[in-house]
Amino acid sequence: MSTTLPHVPADAAALLAGPAPHDAHDGARAVGAPARTYLVKTLGCQMNVHDSEHMAGMLEQAGYVQASASDAAAEAADVIVINTCAVRENAADKLYGNLGRLAGAKRARPGMQIAVGGCLAQKDRAGIVDRAPWVDVVFGTHNLDALPVLLERARHNERAEVEIAESLQVFPSTLPTRRESVYAGWVSISVGCNNTCTFCIVPHLRGKERDRRPGEILAEVQALVDQGAVEVTLLGQNVNSYGVEFGDRGAFAKLLRAVGAIEGLERVRFTSPHPAAFTDDVIAAMAETPTVMPQLHMPLQSGSDRVLRAMRRSYRSDKFLGILERVRAVMPDAAITTDIIVGFPGETEEDFAETLRVVEAARFSSAFTFQYSQRPGTPAADLPDQLPKAVVQERYVRLAALQDRISFEENQAQVGRRVEVLVAESEGRKDGATHRVTGRAADNRLVHLALPADLPADGAPRPGDLVTVTVTHAAPYHLVADSALTDAASFDVRRTRAGDAWARRQAGGEHAHGGAPAATAGCGT
Repeated sequence: MSTTLPHVPADAAALLAGPAPHDAHDGARAVGAPARTYLVKTLGCQMNVHDSEHMAGMLEQAGYVQASASDAAAEAADVIVINTCAVRENAADKLYGNLGRLAGAKRARPGMQIAVGGCLAQKDRAGIVDRAPWVDVVFGTHNLDALPVLLERARHNERAEVEIAESLQVFPSTLPTRRESVYAGWVSISVGCNNTCTFCIVPHLRGKERDRRPGEILAEVQALVDQGAVEVTLLGQNVNSYGVEFGDRGAFAKLLRAVGAIEGLERVRFTSPHPAAFTDDVIAAMAETPTVMPQLHMPLQSGSDRVLRAMRRSYRSDKFLGILERVRAVMPDAAITTDIIVGFPGETEEDFAETLRVVEAARFSSAFTFQYSQRPGTPAADLPDQLPKAVVQERYVRLAALQDRISFEENQAQVGRRVEVLVAESEGRKDGATHRVTGRAADNRLVHLALPADLPADGAPRPGDLVTVTVTHAAPYHLVADSALTDAASFDVRRTRAGDAWARRQAGGEHAHGGAPAATAGCGT
């Protein structure tokens, strides 16, 4: 579908001061003019984060330059792209809140353009421009590659361009990519989803599963390693169904082993698997491949078998707990995280008690917990017995309190342990005040660590370096490793190719705005 709409009604014309100069041979700027700047704002899951890297890569290939950190914070860019999510009820609120704020910025910055992409764009289409007529471009999940052309077309025609493809036009991983991190990166192994969960709109918006060939994936991982990366996260809506398109049910386990064998790669992660398709060959590959980290994100969604049936989740609580038991049998220190939905239509107090029982038994290191949101277009939206908000909220609070207790207890068990931390760029918001740096342990726990008092400036760990420390304190959502303050010998820095690559980027003036890929909520797999 390709639709062209009037850009702005007469009473809103003040939002635009006319198109910026352009040249037919240069989509980003007129000949001799400064390069136009861009900012990509990401709302949603890991898939959106990686899609945003492709959007940035395409804009840079077209001649745009990334806005500086200070301009990004002030939303002062010539082009602002909002990459949207449609999974949660507040997704639209987040989008239109951002757009309402940007309306004023656009009035103050003649020639500024606003583009909206991602799942909500795929779903709402021209309705976005109807509601926010100062938006210049709307594009969907299947045609990321169209972004630079649509921006130029909107500038030339002085009206909004809405282009939504109904099926995948170009596999995203073939597009240019501007990686936010030089030391860790996402690698997409598939797009789309073949599941039919009643609460989820993702298959409708991203389509059926499409798998990349193993050779393409391995080549991308090798290229990342050659550029300095030491950590890779394999990404898909349902990674452990990888291979279904080309008829190899064991493909994901084989892929894990092959990626893990790439020389120079130190950490391999993946997200998200589906419990119904999680097989023992994957557990074996995790346990037998040293670079595959002892960490697993396994979405539960509900502990009630009755609710799981209503959700059209093709596993039951006993099978779910059995998977966790088998994982821990070969990887005792594995940290397991999950997604849980509270208040699904028809959920009784007895159903919710089953969820609490499974959470207690599972001992998740952390959980992404959500209140059920009624999403138009999903089967669950039309189910009877939609629960009152007050009931859902009360149950949500109880679940959060239980998981907080479990997370704290599990983290307390880490105190006294030696952990190797991959230093990140910007995950610790209080690091400046506490004189700590932050990163992720092998099991993906967030660790804030102190530096020795007598550490020379050129000896400080850089993002991408690996630091071995002893955990001294625990909190529900992070660990603290202050052992270096009392025992400098307990602090060991291993400077890496990744740290060297980060230093080169800094010296070249390229400042990534984000850290390494971290634990992020899934799209409901």
